[in-house]
Amino acid sequence: MLLQLLLSSLIAGCIYALMALAMSITYKASEIPNFAQGEMSMFSTYLAFTLLNTLGWPPYLAFLMALGLAFALGLFLEFILIRRAKDPTPLSFIIITIGFQMVLYGLAGWKWGPEQRRLDLPFEESRVIIEWGEITLTQLNLVTLVITAGMVVLLYLLLQHTRLGLAMKASQQNALAARANGVPTNRVLGFSFGLSALVGGLAGLLVAPLLTLDPAMMWDPLLKGFAAAVLGGMKSLPGVFIGALLLAVLENLFGFYISIEFKSVVAFSIIVLILFFKPAGLFGRHYVRKV
Repeated sequence: MLLQLLLSSLIAGCIYALMALAMSITYKASEIPNFAQGEMSMFSTYLAFTLLNTLGWPPYLAFLMALGLAFALGLFLEFILIRRAKDPTPLSFIIITIGFQMVLYGLAGWKWGPEQRRLDLPFEESRVIIEWGEITLTQLNLVTLVITAGMVVLLYLLLQHTRLGLAMKASQQNALAARANGVPTNRVLGFSFGLSALVGGLAGLLVAPLLTLDPAMMWDPLLKGFAAAVLGGMKSLPGVFIGALLLAVLENLFGFYISIEFKSVVAFSIIVLILFFKPAGLFGRHYVRKV
């Protein structure tokens, strides 16, 4: 039972990791916690549902279009709302993302209604492909592991071995100096928001078959992703990935051995404790500005 519990934690941790990575990318680029990330994922998942069920598109083409919409929503948020904010403060940026979240939530409710729907994928949760002792791995579980691992590797290669990744790191560390050296920091920031929305869109496509497709479907994954990012360190991509896995394990162990009703309390408790004792997270660095 313990092995299956750990495997289930690993699968859930992959979903949390995608949301945590999405939030970390934008926070590293702009120090803005993007609370619209969940609704952007939900909205792009609804597009995949419409293309599949209403228009009869092939699944993989529908998924590509959904990820393209997620990327476009990230660009829209940065280019239209974030970049043009007047006299911005950290609080105003947070309010902007929450406002965009509510707009997308309202649009989804108006377009598709509050009814719970089901997104059927080519890979099924009910189809078991590995059954060994107490361990059971379904087709959707395997795809989730592969996609998450692939996205982590691609993000690492992008940030460490490409000129675009170098420009992103330069813009994150000192935007003024990067701009003086010819780095188009505004474009880099827009790409960062688009990339984070795309990563979050993957999480939405993987969550929908496990839960139900409705406007509030990403609230819980967003909370868990935010908690994982806080735990690992918002500016450390490896840290948020490890934090997501740790959160999933702690959450499932708490739910199994103590109380399933208070399982979600773990995420809130982690946010409070980490911000109180180690605000930079387990793998983040806390810098003190000296004058």
